[in-house]
Amino acid sequence: MTTVNEPMQQDSRIFVAGHRGLVGTALMRQLASKGYARTIVRSHAELDLTDQAAVRDFFAAERPEYVFLAAAKVGGILANSSYPAEFIQQNLAIQDNVIHAAWISGVKRLLFLGSSCIYPRDCPQPIKEDYLLTGPLEPSNRPYAVAKIAGIEMCWSYNRQYGTRYLAAMPTNLYGPGDNYDLANSHVLPALIRKMHEAKQRNDAGVVIWGSGAPRREFLYSDDMADACVHLMALPDAQLGSLFSADSPPLVNIGCGEDLSILELAELVKRVVDFPGELTFDRSKPDGTPRKLLAVERIAGLGWRAGVGLEEGIVRAYADYLAAPAIPAG
Repeated sequence: MTTVNEPMQQDSRIFVAGHRGLVGTALMRQLASKGYARTIVRSHAELDLTDQAAVRDFFAAERPEYVFLAAAKVGGILANSSYPAEFIQQNLAIQDNVIHAAWISGVKRLLFLGSSCIYPRDCPQPIKEDYLLTGPLEPSNRPYAVAKIAGIEMCWSYNRQYGTRYLAAMPTNLYGPGDNYDLANSHVLPALIRKMHEAKQRNDAGVVIWGSGAPRREFLYSDDMADACVHLMALPDAQLGSLFSADSPPLVNIGCGEDLSILELAELVKRVVDFPGELTFDRSKPDGTPRKLLAVERIAGLGWRAGVGLEEGIVRAYADYLAAPAIPAG
């Protein structure tokens, strides 16, 4: 199959896989705001992306020209530890089916979304794209990370063998409208928002937070991430040329370039939520990776940088949480 390497246009047929998740909803907002009107979406009930035949039939019928692969099974430390088989099996199946069907149907560009957990647990900071596969992964989310690494390798392999233009974008920790606030499987920032809001409603004296509070994390507002993804897919091929090399994967980090400790994050959420109680840390719970700060020189060199500061983003996320349907108390 010969692939035509063209930047995404406003009248292009664009498939957003996983359009209902945190990433997918942000992509849909960004595409709409920038005038991309021909988006194609399917709910899980309409299209099971782990079903190879169904995915191939969908691509054959709809013939999308561009694909954002945002569909994935995701979760925090507890979810990754509790369901390792589902995290590796489902993510591998989704990636394999969508990427291969995209090649068969002649998709012009595909953007595969991963996670910063693909990088070694103890690699130098900030984390450059070149650090992939240079050391052991964080054990608590290794099945998910291995699946995402396989997705990067698959994009690179198809590019080398078939001349495709498949990108792998690795966002840092995301948060924003439509986030998952289920305390059993949410990430740290939405979990903190919910915990402190509910504690404030109950007039609790304090909130207990997992771990020591020492690990450092970087956070990116989901609409910033989506803006970066649309920016990449719309760039002229000559500008993306450095990402399509036989010597390195087509990998680009998406982040803001700044991090803070979980303690500092908790204090920031406490201030935004206006929770008057105390914060205590349960050191018997796992911390995860000590630090994850992404190097963002590569995407900055392609003309993009984050626009929403963390406190502003948390204010927006908390407003979205308050406006959402009530969640049963945890």
